[in-house]
Amino acid sequence: MTSFWSTDAVLPARLPLTDDIEVDTVVIGAGLVGLTSALLLAERGRSVAVLEARRVGAVTTGASSAKISLLQGTRAQAIANRHGTRALSRYLAANRAGFDWLLEFCAAHEISAQRVPAITYAQQPRESAAVRAEFEATRAVGLPTQLVDELDVPFPAHGGVRLPEQAQVDPVAVLAALAADVEANGAPIFESTRAHRLRHEGERVVVVTDNGQVTASNVIVATGSPVFDRRGLAARLVPERSYLAAFDVPGQVPEEMFLSAGSPTRSLRWAPTETGRVLLVGGSGHVVGRADGEARHVAELVNWAHRWFPGAELLDRWSAQDYHPIGELPYVGPVGPGGDRVRCATGFAKWGMTNGVAAALTLVGRITGTPPEWARVYDTWRPGVVGTLRAGAEANATVAWHLSAGWLHAVEGGPRLPPREGEGRVERHGLHPTAICTVDGRTDAVSPVCTHLWGIVNWNDAEKTWDCPLHGSRFAPDGSVLEGPATAPLAPREP
Repeated sequence: MTSFWSTDAVLPARLPLTDDIEVDTVVIGAGLVGLTSALLLAERGRSVAVLEARRVGAVTTGASSAKISLLQGTRAQAIANRHGTRALSRYLAANRAGFDWLLEFCAAHEISAQRVPAITYAQQPRESAAVRAEFEATRAVGLPTQLVDELDVPFPAHGGVRLPEQAQVDPVAVLAALAADVEANGAPIFESTRAHRLRHEGERVVVVTDNGQVTASNVIVATGSPVFDRRGLAARLVPERSYLAAFDVPGQVPEEMFLSAGSPTRSLRWAPTETGRVLLVGGSGHVVGRADGEARHVAELVNWAHRWFPGAELLDRWSAQDYHPIGELPYVGPVGPGGDRVRCATGFAKWGMTNGVAAALTLVGRITGTPPEWARVYDTWRPGVVGTLRAGAEANATVAWHLSAGWLHAVEGGPRLPPREGEGRVERHGLHPTAICTVDGRTDAVSPVCTHLWGIVNWNDAEKTWDCPLHGSRFAPDGSVLEGPATAPLAPREP
């Protein structure tokens, strides 16, 4: 499943770290947050190095729908209901700063960004109340949203809330330009360099990788769910996987960006190509590792597009992972309470284009002593956490259930014949639970125990991966880490 943005993109390969180095700040992760942070610091004369476990844009940003919008589905009402209008106003000020910085960067680098309206729409009449609530929440903080009774679209829609002059972009083009600027400012980017652990040595932090170590005064962890976090933030995030597909559609493609107010989520935008406009459809999301067949979710999305856009030709289909904060506001700041050497950014709830840049502005501002005035809305250990305790308890009760259920299943006996092509299962071999799968004619057997917090992984039949239902770590068939808070691979087993 390859992202539409990556199908024809050409990004230069970068060498891995080969020796120990020292810098002011080491950035872990070469997505939007990591590269923007590295660029801002390098432009201020700080020495920076970026460590990327895979390739630039290999994970969330490179798979994003890349909507740049201050109207974000029903996020405004969710934040206002939990934290009040003042917090929502600060959140939108942060997103406005990210919005403006990103579009200015695109203009300066001649990256095409289409200015289009964003619409949150009702798929069913029962979603109209959420649409009106979003209109009221956004108007209360000054956004010039409009209620629209009718929408000129071929799919079911019962009105919506509209915000003009939002934007959409190719996220891989943005990352390519950011990476080039980072290197032009003297900051190296090391690909195929996974950070495994860190240790504190006085006022410095040492990040240990496969190929060497980096010593720095500051560490920015820009990896989606923060690596090195064993209990704090991981317990306050819900990892979510959603799907996208690109279609060549005969006839007219809707002009605006759309996002449904209810479930199953339906997200639409278009992308320019040399031969015309391509329609991108997203949605059908679920918590990572907890789906009753991921392939079914993909098929559901594709079938919806074929139903409402007859003759649509499927070009690409792929998926992306993001993290929903149980307290509704993102977390940008120290990974753990009481320290400020290791900082992270996470919990963007699928709105990473604006929040990601705002997070970078926040992280760099705190390192340099000039944080933006709205930065406190992102505090990782903000006051008022009591209000999120119930949501946290519910989320972690579910995690505990999946932990125990996974282990109960893993100790059961199982068949010894290899799985059929494209299939995987967890079974017991002697005294050991084993995750076994067959992909591209090769059968691999690994430990099913996630190396983050020991959950039992489940087979993802759409992407042919092992996914952890606890905190969202994902592994390739051979056990190597793809993403998530885990940094170590699944241990090999005998098939």
